[in-house]
Amino acid sequence: MSDAYLALEDGRVFEARGRVPGRTRGELVFTTAYTGYEESLTDPSYEEQVLTFSYPLIGNYGVRDERFESSRVHPRAAIAREFTDDVVEWLAAEDVPAIDHLDTRDIVTSVRDQGAMKCGIAVGDDVTPEDAKAELKQCKGMSEHVDIGKQVSTPEPKFFAGDDGGSDVTVALVDCGAKGSIASSLTARGADVHLLPYDASAEMVEATDADVLFISNGPGDPENFEAAQALVEAFAGELPIAGICLGQQVVANAFGGATEKMTFGHRGVNQPVLDLDTQQVVMTTQNHGYTVADPGDLEVTQVNVNDDTAEGLEHEAMNVITRQYHPEANPGPHDSLGFFDDVLALAAETKKPALAD
Repeated sequence: MSDAYLALEDGRVFEARGRVPGRTRGELVFTTAYTGYEESLTDPSYEEQVLTFSYPLIGNYGVRDERFESSRVHPRAAIAREFTDDVVEWLAAEDVPAIDHLDTRDIVTSVRDQGAMKCGIAVGDDVTPEDAKAELKQCKGMSEHVDIGKQVSTPEPKFFAGDDGGSDVTVALVDCGAKGSIASSLTARGADVHLLPYDASAEMVEATDADVLFISNGPGDPENFEAAQALVEAFAGELPIAGICLGQQVVANAFGGATEKMTFGHRGVNQPVLDLDTQQVVMTTQNHGYTVADPGDLEVTQVNVNDDTAEGLEHEAMNVITRQYHPEANPGPHDSLGFFDDVLALAAETKKPALAD
């Protein structure tokens, strides 16, 4: 064990138990999820953030890499009331600082009341509060991370073949920080998936002969994903368009809408969403700090029960459908997995018939 200090933008400094040494900084956020810590820690949407778990014990069912959503841990540091040794060993192998034995209730309520804030962390045998404050001074706001897409996206296109016996739709999935379960949810339904870099060109999309353009989730400010927005603008009306999380925000911006930063965002596995057509409420997994403030030419089809923010958008004439939450959520809930069926059905309906030999 070692010393640890957490310095917050509001001027407070917390003393904690150091579990993994290191010094770092980032935007302090929290998740209310009581399970799925492996999925959360490997979610690319947490890039450049420091993740606090509100659930008190993290690690009570071990660490298994088949649950990972990407190839690495993305938060710059992790905070909990208590981490088990399994999680500590994993974070140490990933060189991600970790601290526990502090009042996470105080941290969560502070972020809830004051908003996500910058923080600095110092962990080690001889660290001081000043070391954590020095990290805090170097911390940037999330919108200042203009190249964050490059940090989380695939550098080269990848191809994933769909399972036999399913859909014959081809998906161009723009990787703005995509969770692995988005691609697997599509391939499980038989779709072929071309995973493209966040800054893919229109020519790259055309080369896939895709039946649908799909913009993934990802970290940071949607306004910094200009290339993805340009793709939506280029293919609007030509291809069906879908988006998840950051993808919904990018699509909204492309259709004349506007996005804004939320006070503390939605991060957890129990966010209630109301479908305005069916009046059905589903529970969803979410992880985002920005939201659609103005849908532009799109229609709002679903809203968050707690704060009325847009959770689903649609443009029926132009074959656009998006979700702010994660329908593919692992470990759950799975109330909204039908979104992928809807996307593939839409693509199949508008698919151009193959030319005869």
